[in-house]
Amino acid sequence: MEALRLILLFVHLVGFALLLGGGIAQLLSGKIRISPAVLWGSIIQLVSGLGLAAPLRGGGDHEPDPAKLAVKLVIAVMIFIMVFIPRKRDEVNKGHFIGIITLTLVNAAVAVFWR
Repeated sequence: MEALRLILLFVHLVGFALLLGGGIAQLLSGKIRISPAVLWGSIIQLVSGLGLAAPLRGGGDHEPDPAKLAVKLVIAVMIFIMVFIPRKRDEVNKGHFIGIITLTLVNAAVAVFWR
């Protein structure tokens, strides 16, 4: 079970890297749009986060706070919606895109600092 948790954690971190790295790259490029990296990063984050939370619900050493899981899920769903809806537009509002990046960082902060 620990091996599965570590694999899911690795995939989750890859999704975070795609989402944040792709978002910052688009922000710095000048033409702000939802790139495939940002879209797939949000999908990977949501799915792997659910996978990480599901097996842990039975107790054990890594039992997270249910409130923390709920907050992370709400933020992840918000990010996914903010990425999925405008994904086909040629350009996205800069404030909208900064919101995606900010929520991504907030979700990471919740994961790290909420014990």
